Amino acid sequence: MTVTKDESAREGADDTGDMTGDAGVPGDDYTPSERRLARERYTRARARRATAIAGLSTLVTAAVLYLVVVDAPGWPRTKETFFSAHYAREAFPKVLEGLWLNVRLLLVCGAAVLVLGMLIAVARTLRGPVFFPLRVLAAAYTDFFRGLPLIINLMIVVLGVPALRLQGVTVDPVLLGGTALTLTYSAYVAEVFRAGIESVHPSQRAAARSLGLTNRQALRYVVLPQAVRRQVPPLLNDLVSLQKDTGLVSIGGAVDAVRAADIIVGRSLNYTPYIVAGLVFVALTIPMTRFTDWVTARMDRRRAQGGSL
Repeated sequence: MTVTKDESAREGADDTGDMTGDAGVPGDDYTPSERRLARERYTRARARRATAIAGLSTLVTAAVLYLVVVDAPGWPRTKETFFSAHYAREAFPKVLEGLWLNVRLLLVCGAAVLVLGMLIAVARTLRGPVFFPLRVLAAAYTDFFRGLPLIINLMIVVLGVPALRLQGVTVDPVLLGGTALTLTYSAYVAEVFRAGIESVHPSQRAAARSLGLTNRQALRYVVLPQAVRRQVPPLLNDLVSLQKDTGLVSIGGAVDAVRAADIIVGRSLNYTPYIVAGLVFVALTIPMTRFTDWVTARMDRRRAQGGSL
């Protein structure tokens, strides 16, 4: 059916004609047209229908998965070995007690990683031939520790350093493990910061210099604030990864959440404590992941609207 211009104009008038008074100003006695009410009812009906379909589909999928898992030949043995309620109740308080060590490692190592990573990134972006050795050392540091597997770094620091028996060097596996985590993750974070610094247009630095700021002041007050804001999502992702990898300090004997679960497994030969420890880490990680997604979406919306990052 073809709609003429006059009919289209009349339909628009039906929707908006009552919104304005005699002078074309919105009035207080606005009443929606029947066409608009019909559209709103249709939209609500479609939303309810979509919600019902999604809920039904979810229930059917969950039921199918449950039946497939429960009817599997090895499910009884799997349930006893990995999902024992008795060992879950025994492991949960001990895993939570050990998790406090992981949280402390995350807070301390996270702060150290951000500071060290920023210093390395700034060293890599320094200009002038006099800073060439510093740039080379910073690049060598990032290349080495980004290429070195974290587990090998932990073994070298946590297990190898105490074997040296150096005077005044700690043998605490928590401190040594935290040092290894900081060394590795500072290399990743340094590259994130460097990418942010290089993403700032050179005109920003030139404008700062034209206003009388020195190179150092331009870097501190103009370049770094923009670079950090732009790199918040990848920085949060690195912190999420750091939170999970704090469990690796258990290789040196530190009793964290993973080691607490391992002690119970070694005594009972039941692997439910590992599942409990894994779920605890997942529960701790999910809020950080959702926060990262929210920050990323917010920055994307502001960028799409032309706002400042």
